[in-house]
Amino acid sequence: MKNTISARVADFLKNYPPFNEVATKELESLSEEVSIVYKVKGEVIFTIDEEAHQYFYVVHKGAVVLTKEPNDEVVDLCDEGDIFGLRPLIANENYKIGAKAYEETILYAIPITDFKPVIKKYGAVGTFLIESFASNTRNPYSKSYRGKLYDATSPTEGNQINDKELLDLQGVPYSKKLITCSENTTIKTIASKMTEKKVGSVLVVNDKLPVGIITDKDLRNKIATGLFPITTRAKNIMSSPVITYPKKMTVTQAQMAMMKSNISHLCLTLDGTPNTEAVGIISKHDIMFELGNNPAVLIKAIKRANGFKKLKAVRRRIMSLLQGYLDQNIPLTLTSKIISELNDACIKQIIKIALNKMDAPPPVKFAWLAMGSQGRSEQLLHTDQDNALVFENVPDDQLTETREFFLDLAKIVTKGLFDIGYEYCPAEMMASNPDWCLSLSEWKERTLHWITNPGPDQVLLSSIFFDYNLSYGETSLVNDLSAHLFETTDKYPNFFLHLASGALQSPSPSGFFRSFLVEEDGEYKDFFDLKRRALMPLIDGARVLILSHKVKLINNTAERFEKLAELEPNNEELFLACSYATKALLKFRTKHGLLHNDSGRFIALTKLTKEEKIKLKRCFKTIKDLQELLKIRFKVTNLLG
Repeated sequence: MKNTISARVADFLKNYPPFNEVATKELESLSEEVSIVYKVKGEVIFTIDEEAHQYFYVVHKGAVVLTKEPNDEVVDLCDEGDIFGLRPLIANENYKIGAKAYEETILYAIPITDFKPVIKKYGAVGTFLIESFASNTRNPYSKSYRGKLYDATSPTEGNQINDKELLDLQGVPYSKKLITCSENTTIKTIASKMTEKKVGSVLVVNDKLPVGIITDKDLRNKIATGLFPITTRAKNIMSSPVITYPKKMTVTQAQMAMMKSNISHLCLTLDGTPNTEAVGIISKHDIMFELGNNPAVLIKAIKRANGFKKLKAVRRRIMSLLQGYLDQNIPLTLTSKIISELNDACIKQIIKIALNKMDAPPPVKFAWLAMGSQGRSEQLLHTDQDNALVFENVPDDQLTETREFFLDLAKIVTKGLFDIGYEYCPAEMMASNPDWCLSLSEWKERTLHWITNPGPDQVLLSSIFFDYNLSYGETSLVNDLSAHLFETTDKYPNFFLHLASGALQSPSPSGFFRSFLVEEDGEYKDFFDLKRRALMPLIDGARVLILSHKVKLINNTAERFEKLAELEPNNEELFLACSYATKALLKFRTKHGLLHNDSGRFIALTKLTKEEKIKLKRCFKTIKDLQELLKIRFKVTNLLG
């Protein structure tokens, strides 16, 4: 009769080197001699100078930490499939390092006497074990590796460095839509035109040939100071002659030309001389935008963009900036704030462009709300849109017409967001949906219904809506709505029980002994759902806890946990661990999303390094502790049934 336990041992071992080199029959025979060892967290497996065991070990479940003197310095952290305790096999002497269970652990102890014949027969097995023994020094938690778990340079990153090196030799995109005037145009007219067109210079032409240029600097130095009146003519203050260049210039050439003449704008002509027609202008801003992924430059570029196509180009720059921050290991708190500010600026600009496309101004004041990850300032990648619109109350006979205006506006805005990279929400939780484009009183009624009738759908909608953030428009409308929400939840505290129950509905990230639980079917079969299984439990938990404390104006999940650590000193350690786990998981998702050009939500476990798996599993423990706290605090056990 087949030994079921030894068969399971053989099935496990054959997936890991060097056992994958051994023939099935011999591996099954060896597995019959394997002992199974169980260790609780912190339990010693062997100590330094301890007499060698008759076994070496393979981690089946859990993790083992290896340490050396002095001060128990960590040498390595062994995960599933890792081998340790090889010294008696290789050197036949006492242990030089210590080993203990990093967490609840199951080990396979393989007898050395039974394994030596395998080494003799399979040269590759012996070579692998000697190399493992000799190189067992890498430690992801040592000082030299701290904070660099994800810093291995990939070919993609290498290519980016080459791209930067070559950037100086690339051509500079320039503005072909010249803003011009004649020598007799008044400065007042010129200033109005510059303001209207949002440009920093006007080219003075005579029969299409450039004869002078007027910039913001000229207006400051010659008009604002009173040197010339606002009624003076262009010819009196323009810089002349114009320094001209041919239109094919590299970034470096343009930079050097500006530095050489101490100017901020270059005029491009057909042959590079002032004797041919002007075809474009290059500004210092154009060069800075091309060279640098500087947030201030990007903000300026966003505000200048007068179409969705230009904003899409800026968005690509923002993604490049994000990649650079991650490569440099900039703290995620700072990274997410900067990227969120840039995303907010893009949304504002899209709404401004959309308003210009409307035939009439808004009939009443309104506010555009970003929800979900953007509302929490956690939307680093191109993910789905989640937004809503609230407008001032109007008489009943004007409600339909007013809503139609804002729905038309919202359709232009959501189309613009889609054009620059934000997918439409599959559930249509967008302001272009009549259910998400309501007057203030309608929103109050809607949220009152959610809070007083907390079924699964209402809890889900509340979860999305309660993370809203004002992107554009009237602040007082949002403040009024926020006040209503907190007053209502205060009257109906039972709502928190349902919100906490909803926070516990996310599927577990790990199974028995922390093994990853993956999708069982569908497009992402065998992938790990990082968003649903790891991030959402933390996001949902932070939301219900911070709302129960009546804390307003903190939407970011990591910041919510940090605030909770202040409010509840007895749970400080857990909440700070939750904050760290949130940032680590968000960073992990962002890096994988950028690497694979997707949302980073579904992870192929086979592509993860050992260090990445260990770090993810450390976060799972924190999630489990948080969920236990929610169950006890909000007494949701009975509700879960």
